[in-house]
Amino acid sequence: MSPFVTKLESAFGEKILGKKEFRGEHTVLVELSALHDVMLHCKEQLGFDFLLDICSVDHESVHPRFEMVYELASVDDSQHLRVKAPVAEDEDVQSVVDIWKTADWHEREVYDMMGIKFTDHPNLKRILMWEGYPYHPLRKEFPLAGKPTEMPDVAFTGVAPMEGGPFVTSSTATDTVAREPRAKGES
Repeated sequence: MSPFVTKLESAFGEKILGKKEFRGEHTVLVELSALHDVMLHCKEQLGFDFLLDICSVDHESVHPRFEMVYELASVDDSQHLRVKAPVAEDEDVQSVVDIWKTADWHEREVYDMMGIKFTDHPNLKRILMWEGYPYHPLRKEFPLAGKPTEMPDVAFTGVAPMEGGPFVTSSTATDTVAREPRAKGES
């Protein structure tokens, strides 16, 4: 087992619910109540200074229903760690925005798509769906075809609002300058 997993076990004891190694990737399952402390320890003591991603999994028929998944790394890419925590449907998760500022949009996306709330988040509002949308599209009970909306201006099939604008790529262009919008007018 990895030395940083061993260090987490010695620092948090029974709060570490499980560990797994698969193809060189290390995963630690922690109690939700210890998640924030584990994350802080990972950054300050173990050198995981880069938060790659935060997502969640809906197990629907299992209790606890949800699982938070955090992907951590060091900036020099020498170590990776996945931290998971089980979350019941009525539980909130402590935000880690105070540890990694990049957690802001990741947590908002989890809230928007799954309905998991984050305590102490500075701006917990929907990021993909509009405010007031009553569903969470990545939950298992959400139908694959979606749900009908009474807001015709939100979902439309007409011309994209930025068609021909400065951020539209030209996939048939022969060189990068013409193809990439960041390169237009810069060279």
